[in-house]
Formats: sequence, C-alpha cells, structure tokens
Amino acid sequence: MKKIDRSKIIISELQKLYPETPIPLNHNGPFTLLIAVVLSAQSTDKKVNELTEELFKVADNPKKMVNLGIDNIYKYIKQLGLSRQKSKNTYNLSKILLEKYNGIVPNTFEELESLPGVGHKTASVVMSQVFNVPSFPVDTHIHRLSQRWGLTNGKSVIQTEKDLKRIFPMSLWNKLHLQIIFYGREYCTARGCDGTKCFICKKVYPNRKKKVVTQKA
Repeated sequence: MKKIDRSKIIISELQKLYPETPIPLNHNGPFTLLIAVVLSAQSTDKKVNELTEELFKVADNPKKMVNLGIDNIYKYIKQLGLSRQKSKNTYNLSKILLEKYNGIVPNTFEELESLPGVGHKTASVVMSQVFNVPSFPVDTHIHRLSQRWGLTNGKSVIQTEKDLKRIFPMSLWNKLHLQIIFYGREYCTARGCDGTKCFICKKVYPNRKKKVVTQKA
C-alpha cells in the first residue's frame, strides 16, 4: 500500500472518530493560549489546565502577568516540569509583548519564535489555533504515529513535519494534527500499541508482523 493510500485511510478513520477537534488547552484568548502552550512542554495538558485555571484568574493578559512577577508565577505552576525556567519565560515573554507589541500576540512565525520559551512547535500551535494559518505542529504523539503508519523515517520532528506536509492536503493540517494527537492518546499509545495492535495500524499495514521501534526525535 502506498503512502497516499494509507493517508486516505488515516484521514477517513480520524474524521469518523473526531469530527470535532476542540483545543486541548484551556484558554480565553491568544495570550492565554500562548502561555498554556509554553507551559505544556514536558507536561500533560491535564496538569497545565489544572494549574492555569488559577493563574489565569489573576493574570490573563501580559500586563497582569508582568505585575505578578516571576516568583508569584512560579507559585502557580511549580508542579510542572521545568517550572523555574517556565516562570522566567512567562514573565519575560509577557514583558516583551508589552514593550514591543503593545500587549498583542504577534501573528508571524518569526516574531513568535523570537519570544522566550517559544520554539517552532509552540509557534505552530499558536499560528494554527489562533490565526488559522495552515501549520502541522509535531508533538510526541504525532512523531510516534507517523513512524508507525510509515509516513516518515522519524529521524527528527523537523523531518516528520516536512513529510506530513507533503502527504496531507494543506486544508486539513490544522484539524488533522489535533486528530492524530487525540488518537495517539486514546488508541495508539506509547505502550499500548507497537504498530501492530490499534485498528488504524492494522488497516494501513494489514500484513505487518514485526513491531515498529519508534525513533526518538
């Protein structure tokens, strides 16, 4: 089966499972989504949502976040991994937004990626979910499933993103990346499937016998 044929199966099955794709991170605007994505690095969305519920009650815009200060930001997010650095990034990011962008989240990859704690994946999420710019943010779930489904050689998330953008129609990128994440959490988990167990893996590789060893990014 060719990649294009597998991709059509994947699109069809994911659309049946997840016709709606709500953003997993709770937010009330571009700024809070940006902060939530920054905080989600090496942390679960569930934990981020739990902690930002209180944080965003007192600081839901750059000015309030700067006024809160690094130490107080840390008190709200200290249960997250890398919380000390994330506190600094959240403060410094908010300060730059105030000083350089009048408190508005910028809408280009270049500007977003210049902010503290904002890498390409975080910028891609914001561009996709806030500004509706076709993007394909690659997280651990997408990287893993892309290898299991034979869509990439898996040497890096950068390569995975390029491969997926070549295979899938641009009009589907923003929705599809969320659908794959949902599927990776629910069905094709890191330990629950080895490329031979979940129903999409079986559909795209019906004759596969060997397990797929996922190459880390």
